[in-house]
Amino acid sequence: MSKKLFIETLGCAMNVRDSEHIMAELSQKENYSLTTEFRDADLIIINTCSVREKPVQKLFSEIGQFNKHKKEGAKIGVCGCTASHLGEEIIKKAPVVDFVLGARNVSKITQVLDKKGAVEVDIDYDESAFAFGEFRTSPYKALVNISIGCDKQCTFCIVPHTRGDEISIPPELIVAEARKAAKSGAKEIFLLGQNVNNYGTNFSDGRDKIDFSDLLEMVSEIEEVERIRFTSPHPLHMDDKFLNTFANNPKICKSMHMPLQSGSSKILKDMKRGYTKEWFLDRAEKLRKMVPDVRISTDAIIAFPGESEEDYEETLDVVNKVRFEQMFSFKYSPRPLTKAADMVQVDSDIASRRLTELQARHTEILDEISEAQMGKVFDVYFEELRSGGGVAGRSDNGFMIQVQGSEELLGQTASVKITNPKRMVLYGEVVH
Repeated sequence: MSKKLFIETLGCAMNVRDSEHIMAELSQKENYSLTTEFRDADLIIINTCSVREKPVQKLFSEIGQFNKHKKEGAKIGVCGCTASHLGEEIIKKAPVVDFVLGARNVSKITQVLDKKGAVEVDIDYDESAFAFGEFRTSPYKALVNISIGCDKQCTFCIVPHTRGDEISIPPELIVAEARKAAKSGAKEIFLLGQNVNNYGTNFSDGRDKIDFSDLLEMVSEIEEVERIRFTSPHPLHMDDKFLNTFANNPKICKSMHMPLQSGSSKILKDMKRGYTKEWFLDRAEKLRKMVPDVRISTDAIIAFPGESEEDYEETLDVVNKVRFEQMFSFKYSPRPLTKAADMVQVDSDIASRRLTELQARHTEILDEISEAQMGKVFDVYFEELRSGGGVAGRSDNGFMIQVQGSEELLGQTASVKITNPKRMVLYGEVVH
């Protein structure tokens, strides 16, 4: 009899891939199979995020709920970035937790499984050459890590303290993993790293540097790969070679995530982002000229310590000029171990007003963008069944598009004409 594993994944795509690695290790070495019902599970894992305060607060309420309703004898483990940050404190605060496994220690899952009270949170541990087994939540696309850790020292970000220094995974391992996934049916490869376009600057074995553009070309040479996506690039490293590779390689999907964080050069300096408002706008403008149908998404932190009304207006100005097709925006959240946590904070009411105003303006932009897609035809790679007979997937440039159809469309690419564009989803019909 196989044992049942339930994983709740909070946070970014890298956490999703870490959960897949955990499942691969446990299924192949400990005879676990995945369940979507935690009450049936012999092992419950919460894979945590610590980028903002809210997911951290959620962790302990989740532990309480799982413990209250889990079956007798079921274990609870906490993994991910909050595990790295809090370590033993998690077990002190919630003794029902059986083990804590940091984001840099995923390969140790089978070592801690049967050690009550085990805590493995070494952020200097090097997993860059560890050969994880195969497990993917989607057969149609493959998440592939290209690096671990982060070398940036952004004053708002806890990630370097939870995932350690940046190390690039050897390119031959990345290409081999991508090739294996593609041969098993995953036509889309999604490359992951904290700063993907800083790839190749530091390998564990001291080999010569390469760059992300070279890696993109290597992955694109895999015959079965039809689409390549990646996240997250850093605006600082968006040099002309990178933009040219992005624009001219037909397998690279034409959607780009450009994390702005702030439109104020002064605030960007305080954040230690390494670029200015002018540089960001220059890169975005060049991108739009080189790839007219590119879809640009971004992140924005509102009310970073010291942000004046003028600084906020600079962010609004960038949003109006770039007209992002997607934006993830949040009020600044002080994180432990970061320099910004000790800076003078912006009044909460002012922060809320600015965020509401920015999001309202971006909603107007989104409505204008979505309405402009009416009647257009996109090639859509279908990967997900929706309720009511819907099948959804993404266009090359990243729009979520849904049609009426069946599972026969899954894993296929078809031309779709947009008949009912909405803000978050474009609805259409297959035209072949």
